[in-house]
Amino acid sequence: MREIFVNLKRFDVPKSLGGICPLDNPKEWIEWVVDESVKHGLGKLEDIRLTYLLPEALLIPAMEKLASYPAEETSNLHIGCQGVFRENVMPGGNFGAFTTNLPAAAAKNMGCSWSIIAHSEERKDKLGIIGAFEPAYNEDEALRKKAMTALNNLINQEVLCALDAGLDVLLCVGETAEERGGGMFEEQKPRIEAVLKAQLEAGLKGVENKLGDRKIVIGYEPIWAIGPGKIPPDGEYIGFVSSYIKSVVREMYDKDIIVVYGGGLKEENAGMISNIETIGGGLVALTKFTQPIAFEPEGLAKIIQKYVE
Repeated sequence: MREIFVNLKRFDVPKSLGGICPLDNPKEWIEWVVDESVKHGLGKLEDIRLTYLLPEALLIPAMEKLASYPAEETSNLHIGCQGVFRENVMPGGNFGAFTTNLPAAAAKNMGCSWSIIAHSEERKDKLGIIGAFEPAYNEDEALRKKAMTALNNLINQEVLCALDAGLDVLLCVGETAEERGGGMFEEQKPRIEAVLKAQLEAGLKGVENKLGDRKIVIGYEPIWAIGPGKIPPDGEYIGFVSSYIKSVVREMYDKDIIVVYGGGLKEENAGMISNIETIGGGLVALTKFTQPIAFEPEGLAKIIQKYVE
């Protein structure tokens, strides 16, 4: 089974408020997304599981709209959340004192089957909170190492909470331009490996005791290549990294794991990505990159078609 994830970030904010949503009512918009997804056959793709990762307010209307269709029209279409808090509601424990945060139990109860954890945007935000905004951060190697260790441990707590609640996890890892460093690719490889190994070993610590029938997918995000005007990595680069990720996980738990390309699956790169043997899917955000930029299920269908060709 190949995995395609769609991260709708905060695409629910209407254009009148500075976002990209074509409708002022986000409930109507997510219902339209589900309707169009079913219309284009995205709920019954062969050998592909499609998961929408949604802001919290859109989870229930998306699930309700999905439930309005016959099961055979939506069997491969799933709903997930955009992260969970590092602590959880549980019997005999914290009953719900989580103002502003989304416990995994709440996400599961709303119908989520997946959670994305440690997306590059989340890592950047949490790293800043932990200490990266301190003036000495960029000059102090010890401070940087301490902050990264704290971040990776926090990510691990989120992963464990998600698994405990019965959610499958898309765990994102990836290197920044600074972490990759300069020089030729052969010179960069050891630095890339060190970053990814630290993220994987910390992020996946203790999961062997909680997996059961839960799934973990690794999303590889080359953070240095994400954004307008950036040049994405080629197949050799992605193949090297995905092979390394699989080898680290196999060494840790003697398990094979699916790695998806998280740097943005698009029509332009879908064919190349699908030909990399160690990649089993991708992460999509926008489907239209010229103004007005947008996410459209029809565009997603074209990306997937390119991928399966």
